[in-house]
Amino acid sequence: MINYDIILNKNLLNVLKEVLIQIQNNKSTKHNQLYITFNTQDKNIIIPKWLLAKYPRNITIVLQHEFYNLKVSKEYFNVTLSFDDIKTDLKISFSSIISFADPTADFGLILQKDNKQKKINKNLENKKMKKDNVINFSNYKKN
Repeated sequence: MINYDIILNKNLLNVLKEVLIQIQNNKSTKHNQLYITFNTQDKNIIIPKWLLAKYPRNITIVLQHEFYNLKVSKEYFNVTLSFDDIKTDLKISFSSIISFADPTADFGLILQKDNKQKKINKNLENKKMKKDNVINFSNYKKN
C-alpha cells in the first residue's frame, strides 16, 4: 500500500530545505521571517542540555536578523542563534521538524503532528465515522 503521508511530508520538507539553501547562499532574510518548530526529543538533533531542559518537547526558532553559520545538508541543518545573549550552536535534523512558517509571505506548513494531536484527530475521525453509519429513522417516521 502506498504511504501518501510519507511522500507528502518528504516533499513538504523539500520546500523548507530549498528556502534554507537560498538563505544560506544569499546570506540574507531581510524580507522574511522563518519560524521553525522542531521536536527537542528527536535523537538526531544536537542542542545544549540547558536549552533542552527549558524546552523539553519542542521549540520554535526564528531566523530573521541575528543568526549565524547556517549550513544546510541532506539530513539536517546547523545554525547559531542567540538565547538570552548566549550564542548557541544547534544541529537540527529535518526529521525533527514539526512546522515551518514565514508570516511575511503568508506561508506555512505543518510537517508532522505530535502524538496528542494525532490521537485527537483519530478520535474525531472515529466519532464522525460512527455518526455517519447511524441512520436516524425519525426522519422517515409517519406522522
